[in-house]
Amino acid sequence: MSAATETLLTYAAGPKSKALFDEEQQYIAPGLQSIALYSQLAMESGRGCTLRDVDGKEYLDFVAGIGVASLGYGHPGYAKALSEQAARIGVGSFTTERRLSFVKNLAKVTPKGLTRVQLYSSGAEGVEAALRLAKSRTKKFEFVSFWGGFHGKTGGVLGMLGDGFKSSLGPLMPGLYLSPYPDPRRCPLGTKGEHDCAGHCLDFLREMLKRETTGQLAAILLEPIQGTNGNIIPPSGFFRGVRDIAHENAALLISDEMITGFGRTGKWFGCDHEGVVPDIMTVGKGMAGGFPVSGVITTTEISNSKPFANPSGSSSSYGGNPLASAAADATLSAIAAEKLVDNSKRVGAALLKRLEALKGVSPLVGAVRGRGLMLGLDLVDPKSGRPLEAALCRELFEDCLKRGLMTMSYNPSIRINPPLVITEEEALSGADILEGALAALAKRRGL
Repeated sequence: MSAATETLLTYAAGPKSKALFDEEQQYIAPGLQSIALYSQLAMESGRGCTLRDVDGKEYLDFVAGIGVASLGYGHPGYAKALSEQAARIGVGSFTTERRLSFVKNLAKVTPKGLTRVQLYSSGAEGVEAALRLAKSRTKKFEFVSFWGGFHGKTGGVLGMLGDGFKSSLGPLMPGLYLSPYPDPRRCPLGTKGEHDCAGHCLDFLREMLKRETTGQLAAILLEPIQGTNGNIIPPSGFFRGVRDIAHENAALLISDEMITGFGRTGKWFGCDHEGVVPDIMTVGKGMAGGFPVSGVITTTEISNSKPFANPSGSSSSYGGNPLASAAADATLSAIAAEKLVDNSKRVGAALLKRLEALKGVSPLVGAVRGRGLMLGLDLVDPKSGRPLEAALCRELFEDCLKRGLMTMSYNPSIRINPPLVITEEEALSGADILEGALAALAKRRGL
């Protein structure tokens, strides 16, 4: 790192946090999430959209465990449901009242016909189960996903990641292919207009299927909005076009709704914005308010496909256990009762408008985008127009912490995913903090 871009530390974790973090580092394996490593914080508690560390400092949370804490922290109904269930029974695959309640209520909010669900523990486990289901249904074995996509880090899906997580981990599972995703910021095919880019990406997908696969396409997997890539929204019509191409090839469309599901985008599911009913959905993260639960949702007809439908053919030891079911049921009930899907739409629109205003105030702010409470903001070097250097992003992250805002601003593509319970006042307050930290960085660095 050059002297010009050496990180100027503006924040340090409190002494209790630092001591706990340092002690844990003697035992825990490397590879924790960047936000935990960079902040070196030890958390003590939370309430609503506020986190509190062991030193007593509070942070407004714009991360929510990367879209996981849909109900925020300390939600009374959620805490009551888990504590009561834990005192009764926590494991096993037997039917429970809470699981029955959850699957019945889930079927009321999913796209038409998607009424069958199987439960798992992690996102990658759910995606791999969806691939097995697609193989069972189509009796074919090839899959396509997209550049910039993220679907988990297990061996069966690594080849479907469109980023660097799979670097140095080959060879990968055969039969997996990647196709360009129409990123409105910069079309991967060099097209200027975003709708032209979407059309060209669809044409590329059709041609790739003819030239690169063996004609055994089981499913196409995509995110309605690419989360890890920066909360990127594809042009309208692209999602429907992918569905059409999948069906042209007698294949299934799998909508990966791990992040976009359960109100995150201002609708119950990301695919609802396009009016498209996928053949399979994968869900997780915010569906259980932080408890590790994921799921595969599909139709009765598809779910009956064997070997997926054989006894133990689609099961998971932890999936749908009584404690997980209680968490999922309590979360879904709260999202519906507290009208958090509407809150996501309303507060997200206000926050998006406020972030768009930053483009006229801060020279470091580039593209701004979002649906509901799934927002993205790009940081740029005003002199070169390129993404802001990592060291400067790290400065911004630390300054936000110092000011009491938890953000993913250590990356030039900031992802903003606050809890669904956030109020408009809290959201705009967080934007004010971000604006102040941006101004300080620009002044400090002469940008």
